[in-house]
Amino acid sequence: MSFFYEQLDFQSTPIGDLMLRRRRMPQFGDTDIYEVKLGEHFLMTSLFHEAESQLSILGLKEINREPLDVMVGGLGLGYTAVEALKDPRVGSLVIVDYLKEVIGWHENELVPLGKILNADPRCKLMNADFFALMRNAPDKKVDVILLDIDHTPTHVLHQTNAHFYTEEGLREMTAHLKPGGVFAIWADGAPEDFFTETLRGVFPEAEGHTIEFDNPITGGTSVGAVYTAQI
Repeated sequence: MSFFYEQLDFQSTPIGDLMLRRRRMPQFGDTDIYEVKLGEHFLMTSLFHEAESQLSILGLKEINREPLDVMVGGLGLGYTAVEALKDPRVGSLVIVDYLKEVIGWHENELVPLGKILNADPRCKLMNADFFALMRNAPDKKVDVILLDIDHTPTHVLHQTNAHFYTEEGLREMTAHLKPGGVFAIWADGAPEDFFTETLRGVFPEAEGHTIEFDNPITGGTSVGAVYTAQI
């Protein structure tokens, strides 16, 4: 049984050094594990991604119409986007990521899910600042916005992101939603009541969902959060 560690990409970006690595660990046999770091932040691993997938499942479940125009904020390893494309109601999917390097991983199929995204004609990758887009008037409104960028509404990758998680910032975002549209967001750890209440100050309906999943590193379970809200 082999053990290896391979750095697939390392780039300096305006918000920190970005690393994509692949490794194998004895307890997981021949499984390739992909990991992403940004500066001192460990962003994600392919070992567990249930919460990222549930972001799409729960967000799309909230809306009962078709076809759906969907926007995903944050590409990562692609799990949220690929899960959204499994819903046949999705007519278009725009994925916004600030880091062109992350988009390049998928376009060049350096990560496994890049092939799926590249092959689906509904999917478009956009190199842009999601939070800046939300502050500006929309070119086109969408039915669903799915967000997976920061660790939590209070643990952000860059301090300029913090405004988005206020009632003012969330109201700016709602201008990008069609009537009856849905906003859903992933966060690390269990849902926090304060943010559910912040959402309810902007949306008529909002809920925090607890996502439990097996953690093969600890041998136990871990918890993530998905918040959903509908205008």
